[in-house]
Amino acid sequence: MSWFWFAVWAVSGAGTVAVAYLAVPAGGVVAVVSLYRLRAVVRADPVARRFWLGLLAGAVVMTVGFALMAGNAFRFSVGSVPPDMPISAAVCVALGFVLIMVSVARVPVPLTGPRERRRMYLDRAIAFLGCATLLWQFGLAPMLTAEERWAPQTLALVALALVVSLGGITKVSYLGDGPVDRTAVRLVAAVGLTAAGVAVLAGTFGDDGGAPAQSVVLPLAPVLIVLAVRAQWNAVLGHRRPSRRSSSLLAYFAIAAVDLPLLAVAAGRLEWPGRVAVVAAVLVSVLVTIRQYLAFRDYVRLLDSVRAQEVRLQHEATHDGLTGLRNRAWFRERLAGDLAAGRGVTVLLVDLDDFKTVNDSLGHDVGDELLVSFAATLREAVTPSDGATPRDGATPRDGATLREAATPRGGAASGDGGGAVPVRIGGDEFALLLTGGTTVGETVAQRVLEVLTAPICAHRLLVQASIGIATAGPGATVDSVLREADVAMYAAKQRGKAAYVRFLPEMAEPVLAHMRLGGELRRALDEREFELFYQPVMDLRDGRVIGLEALVRWQHPERGMVSPAEFVPAAERTGLIVELGRFVLREACRQASAWLTEFGPDALQKVAVNVSARQLHDPGFVGDVLAALDDNGLPAARLVLELTESAVLRGNQVSRALRELDGRGIKLALDDFGTGESSLSLLRAFPAAIVKLDKSFVDGIEIDDADPAASDARQAVARAVIQLAGALGLDAVAEGIENEEQAELLRALGYTLGQGFHLARPMPAADLAKLLAGQVTAARTG
Repeated sequence: MSWFWFAVWAVSGAGTVAVAYLAVPAGGVVAVVSLYRLRAVVRADPVARRFWLGLLAGAVVMTVGFALMAGNAFRFSVGSVPPDMPISAAVCVALGFVLIMVSVARVPVPLTGPRERRRMYLDRAIAFLGCATLLWQFGLAPMLTAEERWAPQTLALVALALVVSLGGITKVSYLGDGPVDRTAVRLVAAVGLTAAGVAVLAGTFGDDGGAPAQSVVLPLAPVLIVLAVRAQWNAVLGHRRPSRRSSSLLAYFAIAAVDLPLLAVAAGRLEWPGRVAVVAAVLVSVLVTIRQYLAFRDYVRLLDSVRAQEVRLQHEATHDGLTGLRNRAWFRERLAGDLAAGRGVTVLLVDLDDFKTVNDSLGHDVGDELLVSFAATLREAVTPSDGATPRDGATPRDGATLREAATPRGGAASGDGGGAVPVRIGGDEFALLLTGGTTVGETVAQRVLEVLTAPICAHRLLVQASIGIATAGPGATVDSVLREADVAMYAAKQRGKAAYVRFLPEMAEPVLAHMRLGGELRRALDEREFELFYQPVMDLRDGRVIGLEALVRWQHPERGMVSPAEFVPAAERTGLIVELGRFVLREACRQASAWLTEFGPDALQKVAVNVSARQLHDPGFVGDVLAALDDNGLPAARLVLELTESAVLRGNQVSRALRELDGRGIKLALDDFGTGESSLSLLRAFPAAIVKLDKSFVDGIEIDDADPAASDARQAVARAVIQLAGALGLDAVAEGIENEEQAELLRALGYTLGQGFHLARPMPAADLAKLLAGQVTAARTG
């Protein structure tokens, strides 16, 4: 509407110029109403509420100022010449600009640190000076140098409006999608640019520029504020479009802006406004130079960081994070390279024996410390090579002085010398890669075993290792060499651990069969191929069944019945013994409970289950036992857990578990009694209820004409055990009774309970049910 009035007025000249002054306060009223309505929308967010309340206060004061200006125009306008701005109006408008400037300045900018903050301030200074030079040269300077002198208050307001605009423009470039909409801030900043239009009109037309300024340019200010309110409203309602910050381009826009005043100065005479522009351009150039220097320094720092990251990633890709040794990936790559180059290669696979026991009993932190100490031990176990140099840039921590063991014990140099690199394959498995020789493997392996005779790590643990040795032959591949070393290592474990074995072709098939057996155990558990046999414990006086020992059997679908001596060690090695033992425990409890229900409480006193050391170290073992009893309704006093001496002597965790089970009423039996070095002292600390005389003391206990001294010794041990059991209030069971003579002699020594093939062989559940049924029938008829 004000534009239409100006067009009519400019053509006809009808009316007074004072009408032009009505547009801004009228638009200001609309802007104030819009800002007041927005107040309720942004009330929840303190940042947005503070910003828009500041704008509301500024708009109110400015509207009052322009209203005063309009009243003054109607009073003092002469024709088309507007009057000077009254001081009261100038103060109101200036206060409004200050409130707007403060509101924009208090909008937070998301920054990560001091460096980014300094860079932002530098960029904003460049942009501010660059744009200020442009507005100075083409806006404010012409007003200052015009023939018609402008009122000081007018000049001050124009300058203040330009400052508000420049501050808002430089600020909005660094705002993210926060509580105050970026588009709204950009529109508010543009309010100050209306002053640039006023300045251009004033500098070009003098007093005649007052009417277009008031009716065409300045009314844009309230329009921009209304549009800003709309942008914020849409943002709150979720209609905001994602925007990206333009801070990276701000300094370059400023450089382009400062070039225009320089071109204008170069085309005309150099007067004092031009000198100001030149000085400002020089300052911009200096700031840009500083900015580029800082950017270059940041780039160098970033490049150094990327290079360090690359080195670290490369190190992590080829090294074990825990021990610092080379890892499996590097080992395979290095081994493949040596094989391709035709170098003689020997591989030692080193596996810590019973490492899982350390983890289970002492915790994984101690296990990690043990692995780190063992890695250091491997480094010390090999000697420096005269001819071995690092071909791969190894660091001192992972073997920069590569190790080898080409020096015989006598100290003479060996012609088979080569470098030895310690590697962690994974878990508790390590390797040594020896190059340049084929006869040094045993020397290195022996040295590793020797250094393990002393305790290692802070906990002073005595550990052992099994070592497999394989030398690459013609046409060997990485997988074939590792497979041969693996076979040799398992052969060392089968020979009693704490040993080394060199691979021989004839050992591959039995060892691989044993390794495959471990894999088949998993399938057998899933397919329920295991079943329990039961060997009775008999009363030696009347031949009555007193208890049962549950023995697991494996009915293999192809091999038939597999001996426990074959699959139990494989279950121990793979850790499946815990799950297998859980199956045996639950099945024995189920079957015993069923027999007690069927044949009565007098048909069977106890059922015994063998427990391995691995099971005792399982944190859930006690819970498994109690759950098996509860789920099957078997009284705790009916269950016997048979343990070997080596399983009992395993630390505080095992001791606590056994005492808790004893406290629940479960009977504990010490199996193979008499074979250990501390059997007698163990009875004082172990809550045993039953001791089982080992079969080795029963074999030949009857009169042996060939070796009567040995027979007498066995009888003495058997007599001592039954007397000790009687003194301690324990039950004693003689194992391995093979004939009637042995049974008669044991009865004479005082044994009332026995077990062995002569009395009853292990039998499936169906056969034992018949035995129990016959015993019950005999008891009833007798």
